[in-house]
Amino acid sequence: MKKKVFSDEKKVEVLREAEQSGKSIQEVCRTHGISEPTFYLWRKKFGSLKENEVKRLRELEKENLRLKRLLAERDVELDVVREFLQKK
Repeated sequence: MKKKVFSDEKKVEVLREAEQSGKSIQEVCRTHGISEPTFYLWRKKFGSLKENEVKRLRELEKENLRLKRLLAERDVELDVVREFLQKK
């Protein structure tokens, strides 16, 4: 069985469909080919977010990763300088 990959926007769209349509969660899951536990995981993560907020969340996560990488590089540089100064 091939696993479907959903974008974050599509996940929010599925959640909104479940909220707004008169369909049960089981029907929505069956329609989109996902399991109920997957639906509830998505709802836990994206429950109150709108599609534009999901895009902003993704941007913030990317920026956070970049900043963490910069901090790690800076820490390595500081360690190298400290080692050099201790050898003198």
